[in-house]
Amino acid sequence: MQDGEVIIERRGTAAIIRLNRPRALNSLTLPMIRAITAALHDFADDPEVTSVVMMGEGERGFCAGGDIRALHASARAGDGLAGNFWREEFRLNHMISAYPKPYVALMDGITMGGGVGLSSHGRHRVVTERTRMAMPETGIGYVPDVGATWLLPRGPGEAGTWLGLTGLDIGAADAIHARLADLHTASSRLSEVIDALCALPRGSSSGDVDAVLQVLSEPAGESRLRQNAAMIDRAFRFDNVEEILAALAGEKGEFAAETRRVLLTRSPTSLKLALRLLRAGRRSASLAECLGRELGACLQMLDNPDFFEGIRAAVIDKDRNPQWSPASVEAVEVARVEQFLKPAEPPLSL
Repeated sequence: MQDGEVIIERRGTAAIIRLNRPRALNSLTLPMIRAITAALHDFADDPEVTSVVMMGEGERGFCAGGDIRALHASARAGDGLAGNFWREEFRLNHMISAYPKPYVALMDGITMGGGVGLSSHGRHRVVTERTRMAMPETGIGYVPDVGATWLLPRGPGEAGTWLGLTGLDIGAADAIHARLADLHTASSRLSEVIDALCALPRGSSSGDVDAVLQVLSEPAGESRLRQNAAMIDRAFRFDNVEEILAALAGEKGEFAAETRRVLLTRSPTSLKLALRLLRAGRRSASLAECLGRELGACLQMLDNPDFFEGIRAAVIDKDRNPQWSPASVEAVEVARVEQFLKPAEPPLSL
C-alpha cells in the first residue's frame, strides 16, 4: 500500500508502516488504526518478515495522537464513532504490547497521546533529538489513555505522575528516564537504522534487532526529570491533587513553580480523575486491566463539559483560554470523579 493515510511496504526482511498525514502531525483516524491492525496481523504470520518498523512521514512528528477534531465532532453528534475509535485503538495498543516479532518504533518528532500508544508499548523504542513526547490530555479536559495508566506508573518514582498530570512535553533523555523509550539515535541516522533492519537475516531475534539499534545509538544527554527527581517524588507522592499543589507551593526553585503554574491551568476534573487512574494503574496486574478502566472513563468523557471546552479552546477557536467547570480542584466532588470509573459496556475485548 503506497498511498493514503498509511503507507505499508516490505523491504528486505523488514515490514515498514508509515503514518502519512504529515500536515496533521500524523494524527490517527479510525481507518488508519484499522489499516495498521490489519498489517500487523499479516506481518505476524509472514515468515519473510523479521521485524516491523513504525514511523511517521515528515520531519515534524511521529504521531500527535488521535484526531481530536473528529472525536469532538463525534461526541457532539452522538454517532458512536468516538467510542469505536477508542475501542479499536486500545485493542491495537494491546496487540503492540504482545507482538510476537520485534516491533521498532522510530519516535522522531512530536510523539503525543495516541503516538505514545503506538510506540511505548513496543519492544524497541527509539527517540531522536527532535522527539517531543507528552500525554497532554489534562489540558484538553481529557485523561491519559492508550494504556498510559499502565506505562506511567512504571517509571522511576513519581516521574509518570508528573507527566500524566502536567501534560508537559519532554525530550529524548527524559523519555528514556521515564521508561517510555529505550535508545537515542540522531535523526540523520534513521535511514541507516532502517537499512540495517532490512538487511537482517530472516528469523533474526529481538536480540539481533537490539544489537543493530545499539550500534547506531548515542547518549541522549541530561534528563531534566532525573535532575529534579527528588522534588518530583516529594511533591507527587500524595493521592490527592490538593496535597500535590500544596507540596509544590512549599518547594523552592523554578521547576517546582513552573509545575504548579501548569497544573493550575489544567482541567480540575481531569487532574482528579487522572490521578485516580494513575494510582489504580500502579496497583493493576496487566495492561489489559488498565485499558479496560481507561475505556470506561473515555466513554464517560462524552458527557463531560470540560472535554468539549478543552478541545474548543485548543483546536477549534484556538484561544487557549478554557473555562473549566468546576474551576478549581477543591470544587470537584468525589461523586463526580466516581462517575467516570463506571466499567465500559460492553467491556473491552482483547
